[in-house]
Amino acid sequence: MALRLTKFQKQLCNELQDGLPICAEPFDDLAKYLNSDEKTVLQEIEQLKKLGVIRRICALINYRALGMISTLVVAHVPQDCLQAVAEAVNALENVSHNYLRKHYYNLWFTLQAQTGKQIELTLSNLSGRFDIDFHSLPVQRVFKLDVRFDAESEPAAGGATGGLLQDVAHLPKDPDLHTSKLVPAQAGTVELNENQKGILSGLQEELRLTSEPFAFLCSEGFGQEDLLRTIQELIDSGVIRRIAAVVDHRKLGFTANVLFASQVPQDRIVEAGERLARFRIVSHCYERKTFEDWPYNLFAMMHARSMGEIQHVINRFIEAEKIDSFELLPTAKELKKQPVKYLF
Repeated sequence: MALRLTKFQKQLCNELQDGLPICAEPFDDLAKYLNSDEKTVLQEIEQLKKLGVIRRICALINYRALGMISTLVVAHVPQDCLQAVAEAVNALENVSHNYLRKHYYNLWFTLQAQTGKQIELTLSNLSGRFDIDFHSLPVQRVFKLDVRFDAESEPAAGGATGGLLQDVAHLPKDPDLHTSKLVPAQAGTVELNENQKGILSGLQEELRLTSEPFAFLCSEGFGQEDLLRTIQELIDSGVIRRIAAVVDHRKLGFTANVLFASQVPQDRIVEAGERLARFRIVSHCYERKTFEDWPYNLFAMMHARSMGEIQHVINRFIEAEKIDSFELLPTAKELKKQPVKYLF
């Protein structure tokens, strides 16, 4: 059940997900935009954190720009060893997300590494320890990687899908779809200088709720102007997506969460992926490698206030793309959701 938030708290949630302005006093800047004052904004953010609506405010980092690779790992884990396996997976520092899903393949987690061999070694060690097959589904193509939950939206009527913040300022003609061109996350490694490495290390931590939250990164010979310029460089180069709030979508009422996996002919994968990514309830959309007995190559994570909204989108998509084979993997339990910390 969604928490009862004030209109201002909902507005604040949306603005914080869009990202803080890169300036000396970003909360004051945000307060002016919201026709409020800095003290009120900081107090309300603190309250939203206490309520668990805001998990954290920090830099959202593009791991690909740091030369890292990632894969989605899936396994069938028997109930009698599920807790032990989940704990072992959660203990891996390079695992950011781990979920229990309602399916024969019940454990799904994301694993990052610098090389494919490192991923293979990690999965081999897990397999040897628990006598379980862990299947790797690496990304072949990114269609969408962004999620911002609209705290101000109301439950949709008649199956239309509301909820994820849109990429455009105006309301699209089709309420289910984005009308803007969706651009996938930048690929390619960015070489960092020492100042950038130091700033990036600091911005991975929880941002302090003070008038000048970036000031702790200043030092003798490296003042505020240098700092702000460096942060902007990291954003412009694609290393940092934005400095923003990560919210608990369930506390905003987005209690229906499903991983949708479909089998799409290779000659239509790009067209289908781009179409699927344009649905507003889709936060992540990828083409992934398959494995034996798992022919599904197009994945999308969907979030909505009801399963009816999700089913509405799936029905539209499979009819338009003539999809015959797909799987729905509802989220049964969140086992881990924590960003990977990068060391420089």
